[in-house]
Amino acid sequence: MKKKSNQLYVMTSMLLALWSADAQGENTKNLAPLATVKGEGKHPMAVIDGIKQQSGSGEWIGHSPNAWYGWIQYPKLELNWKTPQKINKVVLYDRPTQNEHMAACVLKFSDGSEEHVVAVPNDGSPITVVFEPRTVKGLTLSVVDGIGSHIGLSELEVYYDPDARPLLKQKEFSDFVSYVDPTIETGRGRWFFCTPGSRPFGMVCASAYTRNKNQGGGGYNYNSTEILGFAQIHAWIMSGINIMPITGEVNANLGEKEWKSPFSHDTEVIEPGYHKLFLDRYKTQVEYTSTDRTAFYRLKYREAAKAKLLLQLGGFVGAASYVDGKAKLVSPTCIEGSHGMTDRLWGGPELSHVFYVMEFDRPVQRMDGWKGAAEKLNNIQEFTNPIPSGRLSQDKRKYLFKNLPEEQAGVSLAYDVAANDEVQVKIGISYTSIENARRNLASECPHWDFDRVRKDSRNEWNQWLGKISVKGGEEKTRVKFYTDLWHVLLGRHKIDDHSGDYPSYMGKAGKDKVVPLVIQTLPKDKEGKPKFHMYNSDALWLTMWNLNTLWGLGWPEMLDEFSASMVQYAKVGGRLPNGPSAGGYTGIMGGRPATSLITATWQKGLLNKIDEKDAYETMMRNHPARISKHAGRSVQDAFEYWALAQMAQEMGHGGDVIAFEPVINHWKTFYDPKQKLLNGRWVEANNWQGTFGVSHDIKGLSTLMGGNEILADILNQAFESEVASDFVYTYGKGKVSYANQPGCSNAHVFNYVGHPWLSQYWVRRVSRQAYGGVNPNVGYGGHDEDQGQMGGVSALMKLGLFSLRGTSSKEPIYEITAPEFDEITIKLDPRYYSGKTFTVKAYNNSLESTYIQKAKLNGKPLDTCWFYHKDFAKGGTLELWLGAEPNKAWGGAPNE
Repeated sequence: MKKKSNQLYVMTSMLLALWSADAQGENTKNLAPLATVKGEGKHPMAVIDGIKQQSGSGEWIGHSPNAWYGWIQYPKLELNWKTPQKINKVVLYDRPTQNEHMAACVLKFSDGSEEHVVAVPNDGSPITVVFEPRTVKGLTLSVVDGIGSHIGLSELEVYYDPDARPLLKQKEFSDFVSYVDPTIETGRGRWFFCTPGSRPFGMVCASAYTRNKNQGGGGYNYNSTEILGFAQIHAWIMSGINIMPITGEVNANLGEKEWKSPFSHDTEVIEPGYHKLFLDRYKTQVEYTSTDRTAFYRLKYREAAKAKLLLQLGGFVGAASYVDGKAKLVSPTCIEGSHGMTDRLWGGPELSHVFYVMEFDRPVQRMDGWKGAAEKLNNIQEFTNPIPSGRLSQDKRKYLFKNLPEEQAGVSLAYDVAANDEVQVKIGISYTSIENARRNLASECPHWDFDRVRKDSRNEWNQWLGKISVKGGEEKTRVKFYTDLWHVLLGRHKIDDHSGDYPSYMGKAGKDKVVPLVIQTLPKDKEGKPKFHMYNSDALWLTMWNLNTLWGLGWPEMLDEFSASMVQYAKVGGRLPNGPSAGGYTGIMGGRPATSLITATWQKGLLNKIDEKDAYETMMRNHPARISKHAGRSVQDAFEYWALAQMAQEMGHGGDVIAFEPVINHWKTFYDPKQKLLNGRWVEANNWQGTFGVSHDIKGLSTLMGGNEILADILNQAFESEVASDFVYTYGKGKVSYANQPGCSNAHVFNYVGHPWLSQYWVRRVSRQAYGGVNPNVGYGGHDEDQGQMGGVSALMKLGLFSLRGTSSKEPIYEITAPEFDEITIKLDPRYYSGKTFTVKAYNNSLESTYIQKAKLNGKPLDTCWFYHKDFAKGGTLELWLGAEPNKAWGGAPNE
């Protein structure tokens, strides 16, 4: 009886929906009720029942379990019609509840086409998606971003509306900065992913944030249209100095859920070095830019108001919990203080501090404060919030996404404004002391000219991005390319002060597992300036396939800088760091990935800022001869020990190489002749992805498999099987995955087994499918863009240059595939290279022209699919003639 009642309810709802034109016009009917519906979770048929915008009634309630570290398993919904339907418009209504938000989705149609839907309203109001007409028998809605464990829909409508036309947005491209779209894949990004208020590798990495979590769309997420605050630090497991401009009365004890404000993307400007938006709730326009160590804000108030600037000094923000907050009103226009960071998601110092100096261009009338759930402090000169006894011994990392009201704390700075008033705020920061924060601010931004700082920032970004200029190709490919470069140059932020002081947390832990801060100072040159910088960085895990190569092309100083930084860490702390945070070690990833970066730097002649003997001895101390029983570790160890062995041989340390050989060759013990793969445990990979990551010894792998033809056939079948997945999987799923580091070399392996045309073909497909997206949903494989690593692979694919061995071999080379631009010009840094420019010209370049027909290097025929780095360093021109059919006679394999 219950089943019949449910059927009657559904049929009645369908008839009502069909009879209603639903304000679409007399001849425009909602076609969704004609479809059958199935989906994950409860009541999928409710999306076509005609009941919408009613909380708790007529809703599809999907199943979206949340992982403790931030990822969400998103649900799907499928509609199918018995007969083909011509459609060109879909209208979606999210569940009206604020706690369950389907923020973005992908509509995949039965004809193979798809539409990305972003920034879905969170109040149940409709979002309309218009596209070119198509005739289909079904569509699948895949949620790709959202909040909650029961993400779903109130209603889904499908129409053919002859009057509807897609809205085409035009963009002006006047310089390199204008090509960058910071919103690309922000729905999947991490806390540090999108920080417009930053210089290249700057200490300040400021951004408005809309999603308070570290991974899976944390930080600035385009799909959430509420501003929660403006934090000045969005770095690898670090967060700091969160502010929020407000007007009127707000109960700050309740945290961001109380002071948040809606905003609209329609009035937003976001680009490298600058962000402007309007806080609708407070009628306040917010602009911000930065120098290396100073954030600069300009606030414009539409109406006269009692204005305040909230400064959060307690509570969880993005990647850490704020504790031990301090603030002192040292003058009517200046506040100074600090706060601690703890509860880092992936390790690092139990407690570190960030120090700040905040200056206003008008007097602050009053400083108030708040603590915990209810305590309020009025008209204070100083604020302190000591860490409760035992707090640091509590592990709250798994509960970071729950409200922690007992830790809420901060101060509010009050001032009156008239309509159209502007208030400017500068924030200098340091990880060592208030004195250094003060010096950083005074040395980098002693004036109040906001537009000057914004202009200087744009000029600097144009200079850095312009090291590689491209012409031709699709417009969206150029947008994606320069956005890739922005990410490559954005993350991994400086932690040293203008003076050269930097924080070190490498001593012995004391009370509550806390390692005390020791202020170290960088070595200075003859002029008294630091020789290099120290960096906060996610692990350099497998960067041989991205940053080690790309930085060396356009920004060789960054290889020199990072090599010096890694060795400096080891001088103080005894070992090379994997993912240094706040001047201390973390346990993220394994092995010693810094080795491949340092050896690549040395092999290319770029190691100038530290002594090569010190670098070599440091790596030797970090590489004891060890054998791992873990397949993934063994493959990684093999490459890192091989890279160090190349350097050892070049430096005349042949005896060291002999000790390394068992480690370098141990990967072979995992070979399974039945699978023709390496079989064992992997790190964020599987047998398929990991096997072809043996990039230092493809010849040895080929021999085990039975020859080049067999290897190429097996790998080619793997790629063919993953075309429908766009070569994107997470954590060890799928045969090919470009969503994470272990699989990012696979398409280039064909070059080493005499099948360069297959590298050319699959590189182009991966570049366009896995890394071709230019919207908030997709662009970097949708998984884990680790501070420029996926962006680095994407950029190298679009340039048609790569190095399977990460330029760590004795004579580093670059492998060639078909570029996606007509002309590429790389400006060579005169401090490192003798040439002025290296140019790549592609003739007959098009979407179909995937294959290289012939090539010339500096006017001479080039019959190999590679060339030496030493030729690149001299400058010159590489010419490539492309075609739609493979030339299997061209492209001799590398002989290294």
